[in-house]
Amino acid sequence: MIEAVDDLLLAAAAGVLGGAMNALAGGGTFATLPVLIALGLPANVANATSNVALLPGAGASAWEFRDELAPVAGLDVRVLAGITFAGGLVGSVLLVITPSRAFDFIIPWLLLAAFLAIAMGRRASDWLRARVTIGRRTLMIAQSLLGIYGGYFGGGVGLMTTATYGLLAGADPRSLFSIRTLMLAVANLAAAIVFIAGGLVRWLFCLPMLLGAILGGWLGAKLGKRLPHGLVRLWTLAVTGVTTVVFFLRAYG
Repeated sequence: MIEAVDDLLLAAAAGVLGGAMNALAGGGTFATLPVLIALGLPANVANATSNVALLPGAGASAWEFRDELAPVAGLDVRVLAGITFAGGLVGSVLLVITPSRAFDFIIPWLLLAAFLAIAMGRRASDWLRARVTIGRRTLMIAQSLLGIYGGYFGGGVGLMTTATYGLLAGADPRSLFSIRTLMLAVANLAAAIVFIAGGLVRWLFCLPMLLGAILGGWLGAKLGKRLPHGLVRLWTLAVTGVTTVVFFLRAYG
């Protein structure tokens, strides 16, 4: 009984951290997914449970940042949200049909991609903008891919969104808190619909993690308005890097 209570408290604590990370810079899945797997869930079930648990926290953060919402490269927020929702549905269906064992080997590479996106995002952005002019159509295609990735895995999608908007729209990371958080919530919502319908969510751990994520998302959004971006970025890189190494060792070690 005590062990069961400890497991629920661990899930709730991971939710608080994950919700706060999503509000600050993205990457909340790096806090919740390892905990759920450590609690004995298969990788694909853990990912689906994490996604649903982080949804209300992402929503709470998006609401806190609502006054900062603005178009990206001239694209209306509603257009971007619609594209993200459609992509999220596609990505989540792909996860449902992916065997759990196969997902174990895919996860480390998705984590690595997210790590590289935030680590190299600003330098790559400066290099690309100096050589290429990219239009709204390219941004729409990129947003579709972000939606699919967010629905399939979600880990680091906030980081990837920040890097992508910097690459394609020349946006400053701090100015993206609001739109990035909203796109994360939209992708999570689309995926949650599919995951719940497909029976992939373990509610025993999802519910305490969900409550923790709401608190973490709200607190993270409050902090996000005060903390310097550099500090947030370094923290997220550290968590992402360690998690990536652990999952590579788990799958291939």
